[in-house]
Amino acid sequence: MVSLLGGIFLGWSLGANDASNVFGAAVASRMLKFWTAAILASVFVLVGAVVSGQAGIETLKGLTRLDLEQAIISSVAAAITVTIMTILGLPVSTSQSVVGAILGIGILNNQLNLSGLVKVVACWIGTPVGGAITGILAYYALGAIYNRMALNLFDSDMLLRTCLVIAGSYGAYTLGANNVANVTAVFVGAELIGILSAALIGGASIALGILTFSRPVMETVGRKLVRLDPFSSLVVVLSMGITTHVYTLIGVPVSTSQAVVGGVLGVGIVKGVNTVSRKTLYNIILAWCLTPVVACFFSLAISFLLHLRYMPPN
Repeated sequence: MVSLLGGIFLGWSLGANDASNVFGAAVASRMLKFWTAAILASVFVLVGAVVSGQAGIETLKGLTRLDLEQAIISSVAAAITVTIMTILGLPVSTSQSVVGAILGIGILNNQLNLSGLVKVVACWIGTPVGGAITGILAYYALGAIYNRMALNLFDSDMLLRTCLVIAGSYGAYTLGANNVANVTAVFVGAELIGILSAALIGGASIALGILTFSRPVMETVGRKLVRLDPFSSLVVVLSMGITTHVYTLIGVPVSTSQAVVGGVLGVGIVKGVNTVSRKTLYNIILAWCLTPVVACFFSLAISFLLHLRYMPPN
């Protein structure tokens, strides 16, 4: 179990940060209490990990062969990368940090599954694009239904509140299903645990992060989404869930943050307003490019330091 601590820590930090992508808007706008959101997110993350997390685990563990030491190195390298990017205030993709760390080990082993790597990178590019397209389609489809209902203010508030709960729960399910591979896939590849155990442990560690430390992130990050009206926030969360679910079915872990940014951009295109500043967009793109490179570097550096040997003078 001690060998899994790096992965559990990574799962905890993932849950603490990414819960804001599924319930941040609802909590920050006071449409949902934090503990209601945290409990719902934790339950559905765990369910998603156990029910639908196997495909992503299979993809990541197949990128290269790792022994137990290398699995620990890659998880620690990914965790360090996530921590540094967070301190710098750059939006980070846990999926990219994990793949970058595995890539570093693959370079050392001189063994990489290039077809699997191409599949993963292609999905990274497709995630924000898919989120934007889904956001545009969802905005028009839900808007048409909502406008036909002609609700009064009270009924409209209740409907949006209920829909945010449903969309957030769905988003939490897809978060667990898609991102559990980031937490424990390397340990499956090292044959330390089986896929079901990996899904359970990974899902539980993500849920623990949500329950213990997601409140400040959920309330702070959520306020950035609340610049959108509640209906637009619903569209963004739903587009994130759908986009992430599609990649879960493909079997590739992707970033829910990238899917959210895509959804926000999609809503911005429809409304004709700048929902994301140019500076913010540059920072996001910079982080997406740097994260796998930095994680790969840390993976190589840690491996190098661990294998240094003192050579006494003759």
